[in-house]
Amino acid sequence: MLKRDGIAVKRLLVVFGLSLVAGSSLMLLPASGEDNLKRKMDRFAPIELKVDLTSLPKAEQSALAKLIQAAQVMDRIYLRQVWPGNPALAARLEKDKSPRGQEIWQYFQINRGPWSELDGGEPFVSGVPATRPPGANYYPEDMSKEEFDTFANSLPEAERQKATGFFYTIRRAPGGGNRLTTVPYSDEYRQELREASELLKQAAGLTQTPSLKSYLEKRAAAFQSNDYYESDVAWLELDSPIDVTIGPYETYMDELFGYKAAFEAFVGLRDEAESRKLALLTQHLQEIENNLPIDPRYRNPKLGALAPIRVIDEIIVGGEARKGVQTAAFNLPNDERVIREKGSKRVMLRNVQEAKFQKILVPISKIAVASEPRSLVNFEAFFTHILAHELMHGLGPHDIEVNGRKTSVREEMKELYSAFEEAKADISGLFALQYLIDHRLLNLDRLSEPAIYATYLAGVFRSVRFGINEAHGRGMALQFNFLMDEGAIAQDPSNGTFRVDVKKMKAATTKLTGQILTIQAQGDYAKAKELLDRLAVIRPAMQQTLDKFGDLPVDIRPVFTTANQVAAGK
Repeated sequence: MLKRDGIAVKRLLVVFGLSLVAGSSLMLLPASGEDNLKRKMDRFAPIELKVDLTSLPKAEQSALAKLIQAAQVMDRIYLRQVWPGNPALAARLEKDKSPRGQEIWQYFQINRGPWSELDGGEPFVSGVPATRPPGANYYPEDMSKEEFDTFANSLPEAERQKATGFFYTIRRAPGGGNRLTTVPYSDEYRQELREASELLKQAAGLTQTPSLKSYLEKRAAAFQSNDYYESDVAWLELDSPIDVTIGPYETYMDELFGYKAAFEAFVGLRDEAESRKLALLTQHLQEIENNLPIDPRYRNPKLGALAPIRVIDEIIVGGEARKGVQTAAFNLPNDERVIREKGSKRVMLRNVQEAKFQKILVPISKIAVASEPRSLVNFEAFFTHILAHELMHGLGPHDIEVNGRKTSVREEMKELYSAFEEAKADISGLFALQYLIDHRLLNLDRLSEPAIYATYLAGVFRSVRFGINEAHGRGMALQFNFLMDEGAIAQDPSNGTFRVDVKKMKAATTKLTGQILTIQAQGDYAKAKELLDRLAVIRPAMQQTLDKFGDLPVDIRPVFTTANQVAAGK
């Protein structure tokens, strides 16, 4: 009912939204005739993130304080990237000190904008566009996809690479004529990037860790030059108790093409013991690549040499990483050239994952998973599949050739890339774990085929609750429906819970992994779209289970206790 009742409102806001932001009071939009903002916020369970810094030398703690400040600069850049009206709206909402106004401001901070991510991007503040512009603030709001394609295809190859690249916005050229032009991030966000660059230089001057000093100096220079290659390589080589990732990375928000990167930051303290334990898995990446269920010509005969795994406890995040559903792990960089020549790194946010497992996954498993497999759901299986997911982002096709033309999976998949890539990482992560188990290469406690698949099953419902407009939720819906159709997942008609047929699951996992990787290798946009359109939907069996979750939290809302203490000099 909410969506249907919102249609008329949406149409009005498309016409009047921008002028309303400038000239009218802002208020919460009603949903189904009632004010449900508190219920929306309660879907994010508050959790304090406390990290013990006593082992960190004083010099490193001083550097950490500067990095926390730099992460907060990423917040300001990201606000601009979401939508042109976002910074002014944020300032206006923050000034409203009424109890109601502060609730709206708090929910705005969760979403980093006036659209509720868990509700299909519906606005919860009046006077804004009905949906976030699909091109965010990377492109002119009045630009069509066709106009951009015509513009990009008219450019010399080097300029076309910039127009379709991560680190350039597209703007109307000055002087009229309605012509498009590219603007480097270093110019678009000049003031904020100068501030962030200075903070990174100060942190580099304080740290006594050579690899951290090198990365911070090179990333500070990249913010000014718009060339991120050297600093990406330095990030791969980072070997430091303070683990920091800062800059423009993910392209989820570019729903027109999936080209443009959003700014974000992760700052944490490395867990040395866990990092050493999981590093053993990187020894088998080339072997997994060599046995992917695709035509051998699509496999990479030589992966990039660097494939470090870092396990960290999160201290603070900034920019896109603060929005909505919290990141549990990531695999970067996204630049295909760096991946091809040097490799990629996986970072596991252990304290975030533990919070998600206890607050979200365990309660979900009690409702969605049949009693027998439910007893097998455990944190180690959850943690290890997330790791496999991140490992598999670095495997499979990246640079490809289509009709004799060198290109990339990202460029060919366009706006489908993020959801399709997340589906690939999930399902091929299962394939990789099964391969390691079959070849006796995985020797971690509490890991078995039934435990991995039971924990994955509970994770399906956790991810789908993010919504199928979100890349992870959409990719997971595709997998779930495929596995149901193959008989690998079945529902008990007596109580509506689900269980896994391990034998069928192994076969179906291999089959879907092969399909997705082949579509990526061939750059087949049409097949990717058909698969997503057909399977990335909520069918009745899944909806019935989702309805049973009631007021269970969907995700966590971190309170950065340690970061706040460091910032306050405590």
